[in-house]
Order: sequence, then C-alpha cells, then structure tokens
Amino acid sequence: MAATKAIELKIAGRTVRVSNPDKPYFADRGLTKLDIVNYFVAVGDGILGALRERPTTLERWPGGWFEGAKLSTRADNRGDAFYQKRVAKGAPEWVETATIKFPSGRPADEVCPTELAVVAWAVNLGTLTFHPWPVRRPNVDHPDQLRIDLDPQPGTDFKSAVAVAPALRELLAEHGLEGFPKTSGGRGLHVYVPIEPRWDFVQARRAVIALGRELSKRLPDQVTVNWWKEERGERIFIDYNQMARDRTIASAYSVRPNARARVSAPLRWEELEDVVPDDFDVLTMPARFAEAGDLHAAVGEQAFSLESLLELSAKHERDHGEADLPYPPEYPKMPGEPKRVQPSKDRDRPKDTD
Repeated sequence: MAATKAIELKIAGRTVRVSNPDKPYFADRGLTKLDIVNYFVAVGDGILGALRERPTTLERWPGGWFEGAKLSTRADNRGDAFYQKRVAKGAPEWVETATIKFPSGRPADEVCPTELAVVAWAVNLGTLTFHPWPVRRPNVDHPDQLRIDLDPQPGTDFKSAVAVAPALRELLAEHGLEGFPKTSGGRGLHVYVPIEPRWDFVQARRAVIALGRELSKRLPDQVTVNWWKEERGERIFIDYNQMARDRTIASAYSVRPNARARVSAPLRWEELEDVVPDDFDVLTMPARFAEAGDLHAAVGEQAFSLESLLELSAKHERDHGEADLPYPPEYPKMPGEPKRVQPSKDRDRPKDTD
C-alpha cells in the first residue's frame, strides 16, 4: 500500500504532524492511524487526566496491530511492537520528560505528558497503549495511586473478576479508601485508589499485598496472592507486583492490541455486572465519553491515607508470620524477600496454605 501524504492537525494550539494517516492500524476493523489519533482527541480530557505529569512508557506498534504480531520485551526491541522507556530522539521541544530510576538504579528520561498534543505525537509513532507510572513529577519515588490488578487465571474470566469486586470495594471502605474500577481492555479488572504521596514503592506494594491477603482470606476459593502460577488455581490473582517500581498498568482510555481495538474503560461500580470488555472499543468509547465524561476524574482530586493498610500488613506479619512476597525475577533481591524458587522445585520450602 502506497504511503499517503502527511497531514498536520491543530490540537489544543499545537501543530502535530501525522505521517501516512491512512496506514492501517487495525486492518480488520478498517481503523487507520488517523482514526486512532482522532479517538484519543475525542477522549482528550480522559487520557490527559490519566497521563498528565506522569512518566509514561509508550507501547509502540509502528506497523499497527495484526493477528500474530509480537510484542518484544527485550532491550533490543526486536519484534512488531516494543516498549519505549526513554523519550524518542527528535521529539518536539514541547514533549516534556521526567527522570525516573529503574530497579537497577539506572536513570531514564521518560515522556511526561502535559498536553493532548503529546498524546497525538506519540500515536503518530505507533503508540496504542500508554503505561504511566503511579507517580507525578517531581515526586517520582512516592506513588500517589494504588493500582489493584484483578488478573483472571486459566479457568476464570472477566466475570470472575467482577464477582470479586464487591468484596474488594467493601474491604477498601473498611480502611477508609475509595476505589475507581476500569476494564483492563483484556480479561481483567483494575481498581485505582488515589493516595497521599507519603509512602515509597515498597510500602505501597506491601499495602496491596495486605489487601490481597485479606481478600483471599474472605474469598479463598476465588482469590489468591500466590506468585507462583502452579499454586494459583482457577482463581483471581491479585497481582501485587504491579505496585513494584517500574511496573505499570495500561492507562484508562488506552487502546489495547487485540482484534477489536478494545480500550481500557473507566466504570461505575454499579454497572460492573452489566458490561463486558467488548462493550468498549475505539468506535464506541467516544460516544460513552461524551455522555458520561471522565469517570476517573476523581482519581486526581482525592488522596487517601495508607496507614490503615500498613497496620493490616504489620498485623499479618505479627500474628500469622506473613511477611513479604517474591518480586519479579528481573528485580534485585529485596530486604526480607523470600526465596524466588518455584515451590515444586524447592525441597526446603514447606507447603503454603492459601
């Protein structure tokens, strides 16, 4: 297919160049690069609310999404798509950055969106999904969000995650917290809790572990915090390591790389049982957004304390010996962390109960 002539769009006072606007991004649905740019403009207040002042990793699909496309997670970026954690060379001067540190201690200047034109610029580079850190400039070492990932395991699905949500909401309320749900754009459910940026990543992660453990005690047949897949069973995994430094979740309103071009959709608690992920895609979300507005706007307007959850974490350790849980394999060994050995291969490890 011959390349089409670049166009220039005026977006909130900026001129953004869109090269090859007719390039297929989701060919099966007839969606082009320009269609994806226009989608993000239509939900502009929402996507900017999710990204503003946050260091953001770009998930780039420069050839668009297609069946069989591979997302590279290697540093050499070999694949049909890749994560870009450093600002691209030649970025316009109005593309601002924030300096973050990876678990290794190495620094990087990541894109830090401050205006909608930055989103459109990133989409022109092939970005479909935005992965913002749960921090804002300049306080990048102290999260201002808890992100709770209800991750369906084999044998479970989105409806299984929804079935767990009321108990999670009740548990949050018991600790003086309010959560804001959204679809992942895949099979899962995310709940964001805005918090005061007083605690570091280690403490925020321990708070999510405490939530997950308590939820698994109340719903032992439905919920697990077991890191090792062989121990999870057909339950919803509370992926506590999404709160580890440099682990991110697709932002609200991000487009996900799948055949339907689903988007990650903010939800009302009351509608959880009545929706499925396929309800929300690039073609349907603009009308919903025009009607409902940004259901996650309040995430940026409130801030709760973690003190109660950290007290719960301490109680779990004091009364039940439930200390830290494993970090992902690429992380340095953390103080108090148990061995990162698959239970079936660890002869010295007693059987866990869950």
